[in-house]
Amino acid sequence: MKALRTGICMLGLALGAVDASAGDFSFTGNFADDNEVQPFTFTVDDASAVIILRTLSWGGGTSAGGSVVSAGGFDPIITVFDALDGQALWENDDGNPHTGDSELRIQLWEGDYVVTLTQYDNYIGGFYLSDGFTTTGTVGFDGRSPHWAIDILNVAHAASGDSYVAAIPEPETYAMLLAGLGLLGWKHRSGARKQV
Repeated sequence: MKALRTGICMLGLALGAVDASAGDFSFTGNFADDNEVQPFTFTVDDASAVIILRTLSWGGGTSAGGSVVSAGGFDPIITVFDALDGQALWENDDGNPHTGDSELRIQLWEGDYVVTLTQYDNYIGGFYLSDGFTTTGTVGFDGRSPHWAIDILNVAHAASGDSYVAAIPEPETYAMLLAGLGLLGWKHRSGARKQV
């Protein structure tokens, strides 16, 4: 009897040691503006897990949460950032050659990450989340619905952040200075030719 009890305890410990923290998270919503950015945070606690990020906006389908999502939403882009420094790690625009839902199947180190959902043409403006987005989204959602759906699968935790409309990035000061100096040089040169 003691051996049976020990065996059951060992089996319970072995089953308890299996990483049961990986979960699937589904989010849905609607954009109010073409250039809106919807951020999500997620935590990876198993570097060997294949993390799946997929949208259901364009073609619809059944989310990981079991909800049926209607087809007809906009063409989405998903971008993954390291939450620590905001560096862009992955970006996916299309699931098929030209338009459609986005999907990433990636492995990431243990840690915290941010994934953003934007409409087609609203790409990351640089290499970091702080660089903003290009805000050139197709006006009127390209005749499609503003609804979106995203699954974040095989992660320890995921949460939705507050969406925002990305600000149009201002030109760099040095670029404006160089353009101004070039214009002055061109004006001075063309003025000098007329006087001869």
